[in-house]
Amino acid sequence: MGGTNVWDAEWEVNEEQARTLIGRQFPQLSSKQVKRLGWGWDNTVFLIGDEYVFRFPRRTIAVGSIRMEGKLLPKLEAYMTIPYPKPLFYGEASDEYPAPFLGYAYVPGDFPIGLSEERRALSAETLAKFLRRLHEFPVQAALKCGVQQDHRNLTDIASRKVKLKGFLSKVVEHLSPEESGVIEAYISRLQKDRVEAVNALLHGDLHFKNMLMNENGIVSGIIDWGDLSVGHPACDLSVAYSFLPPYARGVFFETYGGADEETKLLARLIAVYIPILILMQAVDDGNEAIAVEAKSNIMRALSD
Repeated sequence: MGGTNVWDAEWEVNEEQARTLIGRQFPQLSSKQVKRLGWGWDNTVFLIGDEYVFRFPRRTIAVGSIRMEGKLLPKLEAYMTIPYPKPLFYGEASDEYPAPFLGYAYVPGDFPIGLSEERRALSAETLAKFLRRLHEFPVQAALKCGVQQDHRNLTDIASRKVKLKGFLSKVVEHLSPEESGVIEAYISRLQKDRVEAVNALLHGDLHFKNMLMNENGIVSGIIDWGDLSVGHPACDLSVAYSFLPPYARGVFFETYGGADEETKLLARLIAVYIPILILMQAVDDGNEAIAVEAKSNIMRALSD
């Protein structure tokens, strides 16, 4: 593929550059070890010592969200029931590096990959309480911090269906005939074109690569808040389908405070949509473990 992927960087930061940039603006951190943790579509992430994480934007489009996170994330503290990376260091753009960057408190944990269904079910109430509180954050206060409002047209099911079909055709050779059959049948059954708009503050990108668990396999951290936005809560509620087994969804929605049929329909669609995107990137990166997990998320989302 190379060269034209949505996740290609405009500028890369290596460990040496990160050490220099951080040391120059935050001399108190200059003696600490700097280790690249990885990267997402928008940011390169470094561990500083063992207590801070710094994120450097990889593309212009990510700069606005770093600024917005810096303003909004500290305000969320009173609403948070699961640890999250709170911004502590605000790096400024300079001649060496053209963007602002942020340093956060490090949230420990492992990615919840390859868990049994029983293990997953243990997080149903934890996730539901977290989302209930997050979605109670005042929307106006979020918009004042520069959060975008429904920039992804979450409620437009028809156009998401078209995109989903396109993604499916790209990864179909990496799916078993049974898997692609289940997904195709689901898409063709999906007759609704759009759902009523609802506005809540969203994490916006809630999936297994942005969740951490403790040694008991319970979700213990929610990271990567770059997609914070205002829009339909179904976007975040998709974890009830991608992450939780069918039998744990009842207690999830009960704890959350209920959800109507439209919300559940949209949540399930997003629970297929996000992992298909993750699968596309995993295939491109040759990351078998992430590909397998993404596929299991899709199949779980489509099971009752």
